Amino acid sequence: MKSSATRRTFFGAMGAAASLAAIAIAKKPIAAPVALPTALTETSKKGYQLSEHVKRYYRSTVA
Repeated sequence: MKSSATRRTFFGAMGAAASLAAIAIAKKPIAAPVALPTALTETSKKGYQLSEHVKRYYRSTVA
């Protein structure tokens, strides 16, 4: 019955490793919000303009 004890040990170790990985991921610090580049914040009459809905989109992607 040595093989079943080895199998139990293996699966027990895998379960413990998965639990530790989940705890490590849960404790990972949340990234700070990223400031938009200054080129994107300047508006002009031509080309790209940083509007409120674009700012909202950028804030939603930094989660």
